[in-house]
Order: sequence, then structure tokens, then C-alpha cells
Amino acid sequence: MKTTALRIYGKMDLRLESFELPPCGDDGIIAEVISDSICMSSYKASKAGEDHKRVPNDCATNPPILGHEFTGRIIEVGKKWQDQFKPGDRFGIQPAMPIEGSYAAPGYSFQTIGGDSTYIRIPSIVMEHGCLLKYTGDAFFMASLSEPMSCLIGACHAQYHIPAGTYHHNMGVVEGGACACLASAGPMGLGLIDYLVHGPRKPGLVVVTDIDDSRLDRAKSILTPEDAAKNGVKLVYLNTKCDNPVQALKDINGGKGYNDVFVLAPVAPVVEQGDAILAADGCLNFFAGPTDTEFSAKFNFYNVHYAGTHVVGTSGGTTADIKEALQLMSEGKLNPAMMITHIGGLTAARETTLHLPDIKGGKKLIYTHCDFPLTAIADFAEKGKTDPVFAELADACARNNGLWNLEAEKIVLEKMPKLA
Repeated sequence: MKTTALRIYGKMDLRLESFELPPCGDDGIIAEVISDSICMSSYKASKAGEDHKRVPNDCATNPPILGHEFTGRIIEVGKKWQDQFKPGDRFGIQPAMPIEGSYAAPGYSFQTIGGDSTYIRIPSIVMEHGCLLKYTGDAFFMASLSEPMSCLIGACHAQYHIPAGTYHHNMGVVEGGACACLASAGPMGLGLIDYLVHGPRKPGLVVVTDIDDSRLDRAKSILTPEDAAKNGVKLVYLNTKCDNPVQALKDINGGKGYNDVFVLAPVAPVVEQGDAILAADGCLNFFAGPTDTEFSAKFNFYNVHYAGTHVVGTSGGTTADIKEALQLMSEGKLNPAMMITHIGGLTAARETTLHLPDIKGGKKLIYTHCDFPLTAIADFAEKGKTDPVFAELADACARNNGLWNLEAEKIVLEKMPKLA
């Protein structure tokens, strides 16, 4: 079967090419990719090329396909996997395969599987490690966002607390407790709030901070305090660009500290702010991924010793976390659409990946069988003045609080220009 895919040949050397996939065989699976969400990790892989730990040294002669946040439907199943999968199944993917001593991952390391492609051959090793996951939801884009959502779910699962007089670690956020999400009005922060409010283990109080009123206002319009209250959570938004943000945060919680604190920006003052508001046995999760290998911040070790405060860092989610994300999306409990700010066709994937840090906004979603430029949802109405498809997309998103949605996805899949 012929595919068109974005392949990496070296540092900042990405090429959109068509080529033949190997046949399915007894141990493979052939699948059609529908959408891929472009991750900053793909930009980092592109920048590092063969020096990236997941990109093969011989990528110049055996280029892998980029993209690891993808979904689609299965077309053909080899004999070895016919008891688990069938043609027509929709799927999500766990790219971080649990292989000891190996960094190999779909979307970085393999020549026949990656998200920025029309069709893929999924090698047996992916199924052998339980990393091809069934998805039963209606919207493909949801499953494309299961990997970033799994990172947030994993962060919540990694929180731990130690009952007094024991050495037992109770895992997860404190149910009914106080939780602060710092620098969390961006795309990943919205996903975190969504999970804390609509997931299976809820704090009683969630305070979301940022220093930009427009971001806070958008977050508040999407994840409303009224809806949170219906789910048993008091949700408060706070601009910490004030004289004493630590005191302001404590005042919201009746002068007390917080059981769980998430830090979503690699900024030393934000980390220190999070440390300063921890309650006894409070857990600070440093979720943000710094690029500075020497990044550090002050931490109150008096409180570590006498109040039992502690810190945890998470990067990525487990297969179980992705399964949970897919399940909650399929049930309509999580809506990661709030992360998406731009849509494009496969022909936009190369430039989007290479220039991702320069493109403001949240997630950039690629529909792999389509040919149209990367476009911000906020620009749909303007483009719709001359393009009737964008006019339809603008209307569909306007009816969904400005968010990407199933109706809009169907419009793209049915009416956007297809790859030649």
C-alpha cells in the first residue's frame, strides 16, 4: 500500500514523501491515520536529528515517520493479532513503549509507523507491548489528544501523601482536599483542570493561576465555576500578578496551605510560590519541562523536615493513563478540544513542526488526508469570507464556545481538499 508521510532525515531535515509500505504479513497491522496532534517533542526531535535519543543514527538513509499523537482506523490485521483487532477498529497509541534499555517509539524511530502519514504498517513490537489501544469514541481528534491527556492523568496519579505515623504512600491527589494549579490557564493547564473537575478523584478546591487576564477569562468561560460546583469542586481563577500572590492563594483556602500543587511553567519564582503554599504533607508536582539543564529553584527544607512537604516530577503517561484518557473521552467526561487552537492538513505538517515554538496558541491538529494550510480557529470567520468551508467551520466552532468539535471534524474530512 502506498503512503504519504513526513519523514526525518537529520537535523531540521523533514521531507513529505510518498512510498510503498511493506505488506501486512502475519504479524503486522495496516491502518489509516486520520489525525495527528503535533507535539513540541516532535520539534525537539527535528532539531536534534540523529542526536535525539529516540531518532535512529541511520535516519539519513532509513528515515522514520514523525508524529506520535495520532489516531485512525485499522484496515488489515495479520493472523497473529486477529483475536484482538479487526478491520474498522478505531485506535489510539502509546508511543512510549515499555522496552527496557530502549527509547524506540512510534513517531520517532520506525520507518512504517508515525502520525504524520496517510497509512501505516504497525509492527508486531507495538502490539506485543500493549501499545495499540482501542478507542470507541466518535471524534478522531479526541484520541489524538489521549497522549497529552495521559501526561496530565499521570501527574495526578503520581501525587503522594503519607499518613502521620506511617511510611505508607497514598497515591493521588487528596480527595476533597485543596489543590492549586499554577501558571495553568494554557492548553495543558486546561486539560489538567478538566481532569481534576471531571475525573474519578476530585479535590474540594481547585485554584487556577496565571498572570494574563485574557487567558484566565478564556479558561473560566470553558471550565466554569458553575459546572465545577455541580461536580462537587469549588473552582477559583486568580491572577497572581499582585503584591502578595502567596497570601492571596492562602486567603482563598481560609489562610491554609494546599495539599496538592501543580507547577506548569519552568519559572523559578512560580516553583518557589508553589513551595510556599504547601500544607503539611503537601506534594508539589513540577510538571513543566525545562530546556535548561541547570534549571533550579529554592525549596524550603525546614518544611521538608518538619512539615513533610515533598516534590515529584512527571514526564509522560503510562499505558494505563492513556487507556483511562481514551475511556473518559469515549464516555464524554473529558473534552480535550479546549487544547486545540490550530487545524491544518498534512501539507502543513513540515512547516508547523519546524517552527512550532514560534506559533502561538495551543495544540496544532493535522488531518492527514487533507491539503490546507495551518489555520487558527480564531481566524476561521475571517477566512470564511472568501472560503465557504471555513465559513462552515467558523459556525460549527461558534456553536461550541469557540472549541474544535465533532461537527467541525466531519466538515474537514468531507469538504477540505484532499492530498493529490
